[in-house]
Amino acid sequence: MKLMVFGFGYTARYVAERLRPGGAEIAATVRTPEKAEMLVGTGIRASVFSPEHRDPAIAQQIAASDAILLSIPPDAAGDPVLAAFAGAMAAAPKLRWIGYLSTIGVYGDHAGGWVDEATPAAPVEARSQARARVEQEWLAFGASHGVAVQIFRLPGIYGPGRNQLAQLAAGSARRIVKPGQVFNRIHVADIAAVIEASLRRPRAGAIYNVGDDEPAPPQDVIGFAAGLCGVEPPPEIPFETAGLSPMARSFYGENKRVRSALIRSELGVVLRYPTYREGLTALRAAGEGPAPA
Repeated sequence: MKLMVFGFGYTARYVAERLRPGGAEIAATVRTPEKAEMLVGTGIRASVFSPEHRDPAIAQQIAASDAILLSIPPDAAGDPVLAAFAGAMAAAPKLRWIGYLSTIGVYGDHAGGWVDEATPAAPVEARSQARARVEQEWLAFGASHGVAVQIFRLPGIYGPGRNQLAQLAAGSARRIVKPGQVFNRIHVADIAAVIEASLRRPRAGAIYNVGDDEPAPPQDVIGFAAGLCGVEPPPEIPFETAGLSPMARSFYGENKRVRSALIRSELGVVLRYPTYREGLTALRAAGEGPAPA
């Protein structure tokens, strides 16, 4: 299988690491020549795609691809990949699967209630409204051109180097408390497992929530991480006085519990890290977090 990845960031890197041992050939786009240079010798064929530069090799890589994974957010004009390469994708002779990494933000606020894939999108924030529009554009593209497009709605992503243990080690962990607030999260390795399963079982028009089984207050997650490390957790900070940036504050403006049962019933995925406890425990065992006193 030949997979083309648009936006070779944190999640896409773990998808590639999961697929390559099975023989997948990976091509990917990055934003700068410097990032492309960093991938030399890794087996990833990197091309530059940005508002300033578009590598001519990208069209050739699309033409050779069986599958395309989209991990670039919308810009002010919409989806940059669809705008630049819709024609090339429509003409790609072997293309059978397109996956779009989206966000659970498209559900909007549900006052702590449960949502699933049957819940209508009702995005509040402009960035989530853009995501919802782009989801529909990709689904329409797939329906028009006979390509199975699947949407993966993700919550907060954590994994090696990006987690509450690393925040404790860096001294940046904050235990912000907003009564009743919960968030889902997902380990990057479980995202990669879901992508692999979908590649094996494509379904045109599929939408999957890809989240853990325990939406939890963020202060509880920090407290658990501190306990794993044998350190005192940072003090609780009321949300109202936390001094959050407008972007960070906007996340607390939406409160929902997300079900992800469809990845089990349809794709057969069993999460390796069904809650933050398993994920953080494994990361701590791998050496993440502050050094013992």
